[in-house]
Amino acid sequence: MADNWYGGNANDDAEQHRGWLLGHFVDPVNGGVRATGDLEVKWGIHPAGQARPEWTAGDQRTTMLLLVSGRFRLDLTTGSTTLARQGDYVVWGPGIDHSWAAEEDSVVVTIRWPSIPGH
Repeated sequence: MADNWYGGNANDDAEQHRGWLLGHFVDPVNGGVRATGDLEVKWGIHPAGQARPEWTAGDQRTTMLLLVSGRFRLDLTTGSTTLARQGDYVVWGPGIDHSWAAEEDSVVVTIRWPSIPGH
C-alpha cells in the first residue's frame, strides 16, 4: 500500500489517541499520511450529560467544531452557543478559551490548526 493515502473508520481509529485521527501525535511509521503538524482532526462521540467543565487555558490555535448529530453546547470566553442542527459549526481563534456539554447524545468533529506538540 502506498503511504500517502489511508482509509479507515473514525469510530475504530479514534480509540488510539482519545478521538484524534490526524495530528503531530500520530506515529508516522504506522499512521502514514495521518501524521501531520498542519492540523488535528478529532471524532467525538459524547453521551447526553457528558461535559468538560474545566476551561482550556491560553490555546494559541484556531479551532472548528462541527455538529454531525445531537445537541452540543459550546461555552467560549466570548459567549455560549448551542449546535442543534446537523452541520452547525463554530470557529474560534487563538486566545479564546472554551468548555462544552453534550445536551443530547452527540457526535462532533473538531479540527484545529496547527498541530503543536505539547498542547
